[in-house]
Amino acid sequence: MGITIQQLSVFLENREGRLDEVLAALGNNDVNIVALSLADTSDYGMLRMIVSDPNKGRAVLKENGITAMLTDVVALRVPHESGSLAKAMHAIVEGEVNVEYMYAFANGADASAVLKCDDPGRVVDILRGSGFDVWEASEAYVSNIRQ
Repeated sequence: MGITIQQLSVFLENREGRLDEVLAALGNNDVNIVALSLADTSDYGMLRMIVSDPNKGRAVLKENGITAMLTDVVALRVPHESGSLAKAMHAIVEGEVNVEYMYAFANGADASAVLKCDDPGRVVDILRGSGFDVWEASEAYVSNIRQ
């Protein structure tokens, strides 16, 4: 299993009901959303999601006339301790890797941060070398909140 996971991303035109269409298409086809981030500008929104089956999610959206893309991201495991995220991000900065964006979600005993960066493999090496771990796809696509 790879060290990166796949994020499903959708450009949303700023019009009423567009987000609902995306969420309904996924939900009606048993694609579970594990984490999401929605950012907007005056013209459009960018919906980024970690889902239970990224390839199926992309196909389902395409069938519904919604263009989506898959992006490799890193899902950092963040222990619930003060300063954990700061330590991880400091290691990445010291390793001179650029992080384009990130968002967090809860997944079991640890919190998680999804990172989009220019060199995912290097980020994983840096994080593991600093005592952190990452979620592999088989774990990240499943919500473990009830454990």
